[in-house]
Amino acid sequence: MNAEEITKMLKQVQRGKVSVDEAVDRLRNLPYEDLGYAKIDHHRSLRQGFPEVILARGKDPAQLEGIVRGMLARKHNILITRADAGLYDRIRKLDPRAAFHRLSGAITILRDRKIRGKGKVLVVSAGTSDIPVAEEALVTAETMGNRVQSLYDVGVAGIHRLLGESRHLRGARVIIVVAGMEGALPSVVAGMVAVPVIAVPTSVGYGASFRGIAALLGMLNTCASNVAVVNIDNGFGAGYMASVINRL
Repeated sequence: MNAEEITKMLKQVQRGKVSVDEAVDRLRNLPYEDLGYAKIDHHRSLRQGFPEVILARGKDPAQLEGIVRGMLARKHNILITRADAGLYDRIRKLDPRAAFHRLSGAITILRDRKIRGKGKVLVVSAGTSDIPVAEEALVTAETMGNRVQSLYDVGVAGIHRLLGESRHLRGARVIIVVAGMEGALPSVVAGMVAVPVIAVPTSVGYGASFRGIAALLGMLNTCASNVAVVNIDNGFGAGYMASVINRL
């Protein structure tokens, strides 16, 4: 339950359209609902503007179903990251609106399609192999109420591909750049724009890439001042941060 929903409910109480007992019942599980194996943070959307997100990896499918059931009692969007097709089949039985995003492994249940971001979030990938992480960022930002666009496979090995699409860079309010290998692309993009660039190193690469550490260190050492860096393969974190920035 977010601030808009609580305000609406209190006005309904004031007008006599919702009883005090009904309002209390709606608020009963704030700030969290204790399932024993999980404490669903129903208060998070009120504090931070977006509800709790479910990380599927490491959770028993029955636990995930229980968490989703608890969240379905609210009207907000639901995002599950690092899931698979088998889990999607189970979640779809709880709500037919569930959608599986194959490339990122995310599951979404969209019940609120209001655009809350002020501008467009552009997600850029250096290579095709970086797309799964890029898609996680894109799905996250879109689920959080942003207009999103993707621009894939425009890495520095063929920089003309990026230059040829530069109009998309200029049209974005926040840019997420996903790259493995040496991780050079965020610095190049940042030098072309006057907006925040969120760099996401991926574990894509050979040998001395050290599963993304080389890209991470390269991005942290960027000479472009408008770059911030998230953890290796953390598309979700980049999408979330982009959404927060886009609402400012």
